[in-house]
Amino acid sequence: MQNRRFNKFKTFKKKSFPRRKNVFSAKKIDVSRFVQKSTLDEEEIAYRPIHQFADFKIEARMKNNIARKGYQDPTPIQDKIIPLILEGKDVVGVANTGTGKTAAFLIPAINKSILSRENKTIIIVPTRELALQIEKEFRDFSVGLNLYSVVCIGGTSVGAQFHSLKRNNDFVIGTPGRIKDMVQRKALNMSRFKTVVLDEADRMLDMGFIDDMKYLMEQMPVQKQILLFSATIPNEIESLARKFLKEPVKISVKTREASANVNQDIVRAGEGGKKLETLCEMLNRKDFNKTLIFGRTKHGVEKLSKDLIRKGFRAESIHGDKTQVKRKKAIDFFKGGQGRILVATDVAARGLDIDNISHVINYDLPATYDDYVHRIGRTGRGRKRGEAITFV
Repeated sequence: MQNRRFNKFKTFKKKSFPRRKNVFSAKKIDVSRFVQKSTLDEEEIAYRPIHQFADFKIEARMKNNIARKGYQDPTPIQDKIIPLILEGKDVVGVANTGTGKTAAFLIPAINKSILSRENKTIIIVPTRELALQIEKEFRDFSVGLNLYSVVCIGGTSVGAQFHSLKRNNDFVIGTPGRIKDMVQRKALNMSRFKTVVLDEADRMLDMGFIDDMKYLMEQMPVQKQILLFSATIPNEIESLARKFLKEPVKISVKTREASANVNQDIVRAGEGGKKLETLCEMLNRKDFNKTLIFGRTKHGVEKLSKDLIRKGFRAESIHGDKTQVKRKKAIDFFKGGQGRILVATDVAARGLDIDNISHVINYDLPATYDDYVHRIGRTGRGRKRGEAITFV
């Protein structure tokens, strides 16, 4: 039942949670799982929401900003979870990426700040790119509302963030490590926040942030609202929810592991030069409009992007060895259409929200099937179709 409350969570006896190991090796994933035709049909597209944005109990200025962004019908996660958040309930939203969950928590959180500047929100996410994407959405939704935000992420100036935190910010958006650092430096007081959002909680678990998440939650006031969003609910996340959330309402709009919007197929590409040649033949096709290519290692991603540039393609790369400035430049290059190819590692691409990616290519096999689902979720977002191709 979609509105069923979390009555009991499975017990988890360990006091601290080590980084979760990948349970699937890339070599052990059945390649047949990489083949699936899009099953998106007219019935699935025509979701009929119970509410319209105009029906939600939010301020008129907020509704105007929503309309200005061109939003009309809420997505399933927005339709089902926004009223619950507005009622002040703790929620667990189970949804894939690309389902509109950012607006699902931003709209009610911003509305709370309109009603009282004491209602401050902190949003904790796994990656820098996702933090920046959410901050951009915040600016769009808060036009003319005199609300302010600060982003706290690694790869950027600690001093500048330290200075920004001295202002009366309504929203703080950041990654667990940098936010924890700011708390320990006494630049950030977690007790000031009435709302906390944990977005892509399972990804934060995968990346080893579970202890940081627990630490930050323990610094918050007793009276708070917690909004937890995750594509999956592993035991460690259940334990976190059981400890910190109060009678949370669980809303799930995840109907399958991989998106129904994405046609998935495999290509037996061979090794070395043959593999690169196959990739170049694909990229020369006209239907490959905006292509995101995943590699396994930082070195491999950088080498592949340079190989593609030598072949005459306009390509860029993002990976953990690049500074935040260079990563942002590469993403803007890809987003803006100056280049149509972006090569990325899994970690660097987490949280990317880029419109109109026509194809995702798994040049190297993912480590786990969950990583595969995350990769291909970069295309076929919203109600659009996408293509995913895996080299085997």
